Amino acid sequence: MDKNIVVYNTLSRKKEIFVPIHPPFVGMYICGPTVYSDIHLGNCRTFISFDLIYRYLLHLGFKVRYVRNITDAGHLEGDRDEGEDKFAKKAKLEQMEPMEIVQKYTLGFHKVMSTFNTLPPSIEPTATGHISEQIEMIKKILSNGFAYEADGTVYFDVEKYNKVHSYGQLTNRKLEELLEGTRELSGQDEKKGRLDFALWIKAKAETLMKWPSPWGWGFPGWHIECSAMSTKYLGETFDIHGGGMDLQATHHTNEIAQSEACNNVAPVKYWMHTNMLTVNGIRMSKTAGNGFLPNELFTGDHPLLDKGYSPMTVRFFMLQAHYRSTLDFSNDALQAAEKGLKRLMEGIQTLNKIKPSAGSSIDIKKYFDDCYNAMNDDFNSPIVISVLFDALKIINSTNDGKEKLTTSDIDSLKKLFNDFAFDILGLKEETALQENNSMDGLMNLVLSLRQNAKNNKDFAGSDKIRDELAKLGIIVKDTKDGASWSKE
Repeated sequence: MDKNIVVYNTLSRKKEIFVPIHPPFVGMYICGPTVYSDIHLGNCRTFISFDLIYRYLLHLGFKVRYVRNITDAGHLEGDRDEGEDKFAKKAKLEQMEPMEIVQKYTLGFHKVMSTFNTLPPSIEPTATGHISEQIEMIKKILSNGFAYEADGTVYFDVEKYNKVHSYGQLTNRKLEELLEGTRELSGQDEKKGRLDFALWIKAKAETLMKWPSPWGWGFPGWHIECSAMSTKYLGETFDIHGGGMDLQATHHTNEIAQSEACNNVAPVKYWMHTNMLTVNGIRMSKTAGNGFLPNELFTGDHPLLDKGYSPMTVRFFMLQAHYRSTLDFSNDALQAAEKGLKRLMEGIQTLNKIKPSAGSSIDIKKYFDDCYNAMNDDFNSPIVISVLFDALKIINSTNDGKEKLTTSDIDSLKKLFNDFAFDILGLKEETALQENNSMDGLMNLVLSLRQNAKNNKDFAGSDKIRDELAKLGIIVKDTKDGASWSKE
């Protein structure tokens, strides 16, 4: 089994051979949700994409410590360390304690992830559970001279850091470019530089979520939690850090700065980012009014949707696009994915019914090689899916009597689909498909009765069964191995 994986590294902006720092151990950190509202579809794409990566690394035999954080504190409304805390604001609106809000939306997040059949992470730490680690990291950054305190709030000194390191290294931008797009400081601003960001924020009297610190009562800034928790669970330098591309410019840029300022080493070897979602070619966003919540996709309760789509249809649809490419939602695309998934699952069921032959001319190994080559090329799931559909043609041709498969061939094809469709792509049979299994039993009985009629030369009765099934949208086809059926 080839473990020679090539990944696209956002930091170097090129594909690199994946070499773990401590093989076979792999440390992987993914920025998790901010749990003050329902998870949006962009988050879902990121987590499904990294679930694919996690599953593949496990499949290859790597020992993966997958850390996905929960942001439950320190996320303000504004982008300049100002505004109301989002958790406290939501708590006031819903007349609940902030941690009730956290619990409610964390459970909702877990439910959605389970519905999409994502594997749980190895560790799922929370910001509120690691306040002491964040305080200790801030103290060290202060001690190293890359931060300063102003009236109980601690800021990271970006310009001082940039004299030693490159602050814009992740986005390949110079400090001067970044400063051009930033507002001038007001006379009342405590910050020294326009790009400086808060590591610790002084609490107001009315602040609900606050903790004691060397600088007084307050709460951590948004960015410091990921640096503190990734260091604690994966070390000062680890293998993979991922998230949506919207996190590159600020959150992940600040993470690199904090970690290097604290530990004097680059925190991550491979940075990986998923691309954005669009709807009918327009970027998906709340302001555009074209964003879907997962449940809206499942029920079809959205003005832009013709109908609801199952979780596996949505997962399959997302995996049909490479994680670094833009993914466009449309009813036509979702319906095509629905039909494709149905064909795939029905083909797998057909494989279980095929009777083996003595000989074969099919090279099953090629399908395995092509799937592994695709996954080893930056986890190219669309190519894997196309290879599986090529294998599906062999199954259908064999079922139609045009090809022959040996017992070994059939077992190999079963392993191919089990490994790549279920184990790696993370697809599974849903209720509708499970109900098809019951229908299989019923149809086997009906076809058996029809065959008995033919054996007794009751051709009128046999034809009547076939014709009545056709009226129900079930097509019966007679082959040399017996009758088969399919839905229109």
